[in-house]
Amino acid sequence: MTKQVDMIVRAAHTLFANEVMSHSGHANLSARLDDERMLLTIDGQVRNLTSERVATVALDGTVLEGELDPTNAEIIAMHTEIYKLRPTVGGIIHTHSPNLLAFAMANVALPCRYEALLRWGQAVDVPVAPWAPRGSAKSVSAIIDQVKAHPDTNAVILGNHGVLVFASDPLATAQLLTVLEEAAEAELAAVSLGGASSLPDTALEAIRESMARVR
Repeated sequence: MTKQVDMIVRAAHTLFANEVMSHSGHANLSARLDDERMLLTIDGQVRNLTSERVATVALDGTVLEGELDPTNAEIIAMHTEIYKLRPTVGGIIHTHSPNLLAFAMANVALPCRYEALLRWGQAVDVPVAPWAPRGSAKSVSAIIDQVKAHPDTNAVILGNHGVLVFASDPLATAQLLTVLEEAAEAELAAVSLGGASSLPDTALEAIRESMARVR
């Protein structure tokens, strides 16, 4: 458990160091412990996060250790349902990262046109889950519907709200979130130049071959 707690803390610090957080610094981070439990930050204020601000929660939603602020008790299912659906997911992060938030406000999918997305596990456009009240059954259902409909996605834009990102562990998730925020910023900037160009259909295969040569 100590390892996963440390990764959550390091992941939160990475997000701030990489300057991909909103002005409020709001986020929630989790890490899978096993098939029945996860760790979850106790509230949405993760600036200068410490290990004492992480709770243990069963995947049925029961808080096993620690005390969650109501604001995070509200979003337990947003994390647990992803862990149940995706056995390989070991870390989940939700933020209101500014450029990704622009896509969320517009309810527009983030295109996969930035090479780094292919290298960090997001080789398809990031789909949008339509808005519903935060943490509600309707909101969680909308997220899960998008994950099921897009089995290769490792992120979902939350309409009028933010983004949910998941990967093998919290640090990998933080890195993917950083790349997604870079991609969103670049997409918005490219509009002034006529818009971003799409990658060729063979890009993912070519990148995998290139990476395999040095590994």
